[in-house]
Amino acid sequence: MGIIAVLVFIGVFVVIALPMVLAAPSDNSKKALATLDAALKSESKQVMLQQNMDLRKDEQLSSIPWLNKKLLSIELAPYLRKMLSQAELNWSPGRLLIMTVACLALPSYFVFLSFQSYPLALVAGVVCGSLPFGWVYFKRSRRFSAFEKNLPEALDLMVSGLRAGHSLLAAMALVSRECPEPVKGEFKICFEEQNYGLEMKTALENMLARVPLQDLKITATAILIQKESGGNLAEVLDKTSHVIRERFRLKRQIMVHTAQGRLTGLVLTCLPIVLGIGIYFVDPDMISILWHRQIGIYLMWGAAGLIMLGGFVIYKIVDIDV
Repeated sequence: MGIIAVLVFIGVFVVIALPMVLAAPSDNSKKALATLDAALKSESKQVMLQQNMDLRKDEQLSSIPWLNKKLLSIELAPYLRKMLSQAELNWSPGRLLIMTVACLALPSYFVFLSFQSYPLALVAGVVCGSLPFGWVYFKRSRRFSAFEKNLPEALDLMVSGLRAGHSLLAAMALVSRECPEPVKGEFKICFEEQNYGLEMKTALENMLARVPLQDLKITATAILIQKESGGNLAEVLDKTSHVIRERFRLKRQIMVHTAQGRLTGLVLTCLPIVLGIGIYFVDPDMISILWHRQIGIYLMWGAAGLIMLGGFVIYKIVDIDV
């Protein structure tokens, strides 16, 4: 009986313990497992580092490496990037600067080759070099005008949503779906920022940074005051929309009354330049005295200064702030 018990114990030991002993890793297998584990950890660290690098914001201001490095080191790049974003142009700051330099240098060179006059070449270069920035400011002004024109309708839509029982966030979402651009895009960004966890005040301040208009400042101030003090937000926005419409009507009325002054300034500014070009095509020898003699060069500089001074004075007279 005892022998049978011993044999059973040995059999159980062989069936259970022996496979465990055989499955235990040897020294070589332990080294291999350690090496594999270290490699996996190293690879996972590299993947995580690569992911962190991919998640970083790429400040690409120009496709030219040395120009991109220079733009990142100066404070002009953020202003140019903001201005291009406000104009809704997909240019980079480096591209804008390169276009400006090209428009400045090439006309100056060709004008100097034609007339052999440094002042005339400088004037031509400055005028042509300002064209890229002028186009950006034109696009920016036109976009702001469209936003200002459509803002009262957006506020009326928000008022209707609030009176129907929607929250302010839902009313902004309604504006971001139904209103035309650029109001639609700006309110959509503001709505998405709040969905991502940003406070209402911060989201409105970001929108004001993108669209620095007085009417939008009035709207944002009204919303923030109502948020802190309470009250009927629909009524506040309705009155704000009325104020914006009155300001817009007053601006249009001022534009009508100052149209003659603005046209006078434009004619008086362009008339000497157009007249000089016309005289050059009729009788080049007569007008060429202006840049072939020293007194003529002085007269041209004086005329340019007086034209700019007169244009500035007329602009300040007709520029009435509402």
